[in-house]
Amino acid sequence: MSDPVNNVILVVDDNPTNLEVLSEALIDAGFEVGVATSGEGAIKQIQYNPPDLVLLDVMMPGISGFETCHRLKSNPATQETPIIFMTALSEPVNKVKGLSLGAVDYITKPFQQEEVLARVKVHLQLRQLHHELAERNRQLKHLTENLEQTIAERTATLEQTQVQLVQSEKLSSLGQLVAGVAHEINNPIGCISSNLAPAKEYVTEIIRILQCYQQRYAHLDAELAAEAAAVDLDFMLEDLPKILHSIESSAVRIRDISTSLRNFSRSDATYLVAVNIHEGLDSTLMILHHRLKACGDRPEIQVVKHYGQIPLVECYPGQVNQVLMNLLSNAIDALEDDLKSNPTLEKTPTITISTEQSDLDHIRVRIADNGPGIAESILQNLFQPFFTTKSVGKGTGLGLSISRQIIQDKHHGNLRCCSKPGEGTEFCVEIPVLQKAIAVE
Repeated sequence: MSDPVNNVILVVDDNPTNLEVLSEALIDAGFEVGVATSGEGAIKQIQYNPPDLVLLDVMMPGISGFETCHRLKSNPATQETPIIFMTALSEPVNKVKGLSLGAVDYITKPFQQEEVLARVKVHLQLRQLHHELAERNRQLKHLTENLEQTIAERTATLEQTQVQLVQSEKLSSLGQLVAGVAHEINNPIGCISSNLAPAKEYVTEIIRILQCYQQRYAHLDAELAAEAAAVDLDFMLEDLPKILHSIESSAVRIRDISTSLRNFSRSDATYLVAVNIHEGLDSTLMILHHRLKACGDRPEIQVVKHYGQIPLVECYPGQVNQVLMNLLSNAIDALEDDLKSNPTLEKTPTITISTEQSDLDHIRVRIADNGPGIAESILQNLFQPFFTTKSVGKGTGLGLSISRQIIQDKHHGNLRCCSKPGEGTEFCVEIPVLQKAIAVE
């Protein structure tokens, strides 16, 4: 920052008369004046008492005014000080040399006091304007830096708020939808399940009675025998129990799916619940079962489970299930894209899920695929809000950002990704077993 202008002028001349005349004129005009009779003396004096302007004689014993100017302009501490040369050398070449060294003006001897005072005032005003401009620039720079910082902070806050709103709305809508579907399924499947037991009993008794009739009346009249043969009664009696068993198995599967939907949709947004993470994984896999099955030329995606011995985990189950759903869906997407891009691949598309207790206070879930992997340039931005490599309409770029926020901000855990092109991708979720213990710490 430039120093304020205090109207201090240093007159440098080896002629005492010139010094006296100039000093008196400048003092009478209201300026504070310092004097030096040589270039060396001027340089020393400027170091401890910097002036606002220097009137510098060119022809002096010792170092000349040109050399003095050169040294002053070479020093960062004095290079901004304006210098006006005073000399009897009136040749243009001398003026050019002086100005090229950095002088702001040139006064030819013998000089008029009025001319000197006028030029001094002009250059002091210019120095004052330069100082004010430098100060305004400094303030503007400071304001700009503060504004940029504020914008960056507000942008980060806005992005975080957007992610939180999307997460909250998405989880709420998903929970309501899934819970509603599960509820609607429960009513008819409850009816089917409750009626299956008496239906099996009735059918068993009907079959028993029909078989008794067949044994007692071995010779049926022709019309009845023809009807029995037409419907293949013997096969029906044998197959009907199998059909009922199949219906019963399907009803159990539907009930399991309904249970998985209810488990998945548990938001529990206001309090923590101790849950079995394996149940959350299995529920999510059941919901995604249709995407894992073979489709057209695409083979079935194999799921390999390596579940370890882990304790119940205190968490918000609905949010954790949302993370698991997102990671598993992304793995399926990666494998599908890999097979579309390389239809001749012979490897079996596989997702491997591993769980373990990483230490006394944390559990770890690993979800890995043997897909194409992720480039380093993409990996660096993977968790940034709105960053996505998927085509328009297939991804918002919020899934992984929301997932990390759920794990890190809501559960004080960690979500990271390890991947190399051609070597597949692994996401690792690590969360504490007890949230309250972490919160106290």
